Amino acid sequence: MSENFLVDEPLEGVKRITINRPESTNTFQFEMYTELAELFKQIKYDPRTRVVILTAAGNRHFCTGHDLKNPGTADWVPDGVGKPFFSRYTIDVIASLPVLMRNLPQPVICAVNGTVAGMALAFPLAADITLAAKSAKFVNAIHNAGSGAELGISYLLPRAVGAQRAAEFLYTSRPVLADEAERIGLVLKAVPDEELQDACLEIAKNIVANVPMGIWVTKQSLWQNMNAGSLEQAIELESRGVYVAQSTEDKVEKQKAFFEKRAPQFSFK
Repeated sequence: MSENFLVDEPLEGVKRITINRPESTNTFQFEMYTELAELFKQIKYDPRTRVVILTAAGNRHFCTGHDLKNPGTADWVPDGVGKPFFSRYTIDVIASLPVLMRNLPQPVICAVNGTVAGMALAFPLAADITLAAKSAKFVNAIHNAGSGAELGISYLLPRAVGAQRAAEFLYTSRPVLADEAERIGLVLKAVPDEELQDACLEIAKNIVANVPMGIWVTKQSLWQNMNAGSLEQAIELESRGVYVAQSTEDKVEKQKAFFEKRAPQFSFK
């Protein structure tokens, strides 16, 4: 793995991915999209990773989009294609990232520790839970590329903050600061900069204490039922998840640990 991403395990079962280009405002080069996608794919099939935290190096910028000065090489694009084909091939890979995040069985916590702009807005929106440092700022800089939304932002944003606030944000590019982001539901909460990582780890610790399969099917139910056609459909999906989770040995261990007043030791069986 390159040094574009740092991966550590600050708590057992918690994998933290840190975007590591602070000297370039943590912007992405083309090769970084495939690198992050590969990380997500590896984590998906690692049952011992229970929670993912996505954050960035430094204390000024979370990520300000794509690196326009040094964009890197999109080596998956066929040689000799014109600009429309180049754009279509590149966005196909870039836009896979929020989908991969939502499809992970592990909850993703996004720790926004500075300015987030451009395509990077998809990260806090696609995460299950987002916390922001008080210094964080959310900017729709996608208009600099000619449009106001990409990577599913026009789908994710109104579901987080409502259509009216989403329209203003997408149409005007007005920056949203951390306190407002908390107030409108763009993030769960804004915390002092020095408390951001600990706040994320506290949430992660509470997730890890629950049945692994239970968290997996609960995450599926949460996001898929956002588009359920009826209450009955939502209950049916949840009920199937209940059956699967209750069939695991980990469910028995969770109950046993509860009565014995100790931390559960899951076996992923």
